[in-house]
Amino acid sequence: MQQMLIDYYRAIEGSSREMLEAAKAEDWDAVVHLEGACAVLIEQLRYKSRSEDLTPEQRAEKTRIMQRILNNDAQIRYLAEPWLAHFEKRFDTHQQLMH
Repeated sequence: MQQMLIDYYRAIEGSSREMLEAAKAEDWDAVVHLEGACAVLIEQLRYKSRSEDLTPEQRAEKTRIMQRILNNDAQIRYLAEPWLAHFEKRFDTHQQLMH
């Protein structure tokens, strides 16, 4: 069965939800892996959107999906802040050692 355009939005939302669960578990390798999967889905969505339009009902669903994705993303970023701060600190220390 051929995927419809809305199916790509649903798949991206699913990956976003999985990324959030991985972030909650502090499994940053999984977060990065899932982020790559999302990037592939987004490219597929862009390609599919050139030849298919959403129905009014699907556009409404897309809006709800995008809101959930943005919410997931905000939560992931919040959870990642301590990890990113640690990474930046290590990177800065490494930079200082090089000079």
